[in-house]
Amino acid sequence: MNWSNNRNLTMLVDFYELTMSNGYFEEGYGDHIAAFDMFFRKIPDGGGFAICAGLEQLVEYVKNLHFTEEDIAYLRTKKLFSENFLHYLRNFRFSGDIWAVKEGTPIFPGEPVVTVIAPIIEAQLVETMVLLTINFQSLVATKANRIVRSAQGRSVFEFGSRRAQSYDAAILGARAAYIGGCSGTACTITDREFEVPAMGTMAHSWVQLFDNEYKAFEAYAKIYPDSCTLLVDTYNVLKSGVPNAIKCFDEVLKPMGHRPKGIRIDSGDIAYLSKKARKMLDEAGYPDCQIVASNSLDEYLIRDLILQGAQVDTFGVGENLITSKSDPVFGGVYKLVAVKENGAFVPRIKISETVEKITTPNVKKVYRLFRKDSGKAVADYVALFDENVPAEGPITLFDPLETWKSQTFEDVELRPIMEHIFQNGECIYELPKLNEIRDYCTAQIDTLWDEVKRFENPHRYYVDLSEQCWNCKHMLLSQRQY
Repeated sequence: MNWSNNRNLTMLVDFYELTMSNGYFEEGYGDHIAAFDMFFRKIPDGGGFAICAGLEQLVEYVKNLHFTEEDIAYLRTKKLFSENFLHYLRNFRFSGDIWAVKEGTPIFPGEPVVTVIAPIIEAQLVETMVLLTINFQSLVATKANRIVRSAQGRSVFEFGSRRAQSYDAAILGARAAYIGGCSGTACTITDREFEVPAMGTMAHSWVQLFDNEYKAFEAYAKIYPDSCTLLVDTYNVLKSGVPNAIKCFDEVLKPMGHRPKGIRIDSGDIAYLSKKARKMLDEAGYPDCQIVASNSLDEYLIRDLILQGAQVDTFGVGENLITSKSDPVFGGVYKLVAVKENGAFVPRIKISETVEKITTPNVKKVYRLFRKDSGKAVADYVALFDENVPAEGPITLFDPLETWKSQTFEDVELRPIMEHIFQNGECIYELPKLNEIRDYCTAQIDTLWDEVKRFENPHRYYVDLSEQCWNCKHMLLSQRQY
């Protein structure tokens, strides 16, 4: 995409990544192969699952990694980096391997979402962008899907550009919202760059500019007879907005041989107003005229509106979606899990007094268990990279924290959910089109049990370690040195 490929984001790193990389270089560790896992610990909004998004932008970033002479000149001014290291950066390119979960896949805490295996400097320098790209878009895709599910089949459009935290957040947030199930966006550039359908009609300023509301509607209908949606809450929805809209439909659109697209309500008691407006439109002969609602909506408000019988066909959701306002941090982390010595991976562990923050060491693969009879996903299985994992059951899983809890699954298939994205620095993964990612996401969410998809107190989806993986972790814990 032109929008992203024209920018070199190599210097979008935390400064400690550069100081550590200079240190690795000076200590002779620069060529040592290391493995890092990106994973997250908590699902936003207390949900039952999250959605992976942002891989395409990560791929584009890694392909374009290089330091310019301007970058190197800036680093020299810091008087921290050796000339040999700065010379090394002149020829810097990513030469390692990356494994990642496909965009649109439901993901769960504790399991690798991205694994980077590369010379330590390369693996360290991509840390910020791995986290930045996957964290943000996964956050928005997850929030968008909650909102879309709350709408129970009604369309949801992303309307959040003007409230997003920067222009990149607006553009990529709209992309992520589309993956999560939104039907389109108000962000025009996201349509141009990613083919997310853009839509929009008018603001209150259009109505205010004209001498009266009817003249505003009349002018708009004449210009856009095929897609006429009128904003009816500038003055009074039921006393002027809807009556003037109906008058416009009768006097302008009908004589032209066109039907109205809809009306939009952006304030007030949407449940009450939409029911009254629906009755007025139906009685006027416009049962096909849709009602669009906006105004600081989220999944809970939309769910309540539907429970109250609101006659809304389409929801426009802005700030609460694009910022995931109720829980705006995804919280993914990037941790060293192994280093290569004498041709073999040696596991590394990070220990914490908080049990959930103790990392799972070594290079791993993630498998999803699907029941053969229903196609439903029942658990994820994290195994060491070189384990011989069966393609189908029976297989016994146990809880990595409450190890006395175990279950044997008989009639299941085990499918790996991580794809090989980069091999020896070359991208070997064909990026799918965005609409394909969106369709894939919908299909994958359909494999989850309804209990996992509850908004409140969802069923805990289990992510269990293989016995070898668990043994590796506890061996390192028992051998820890301070």
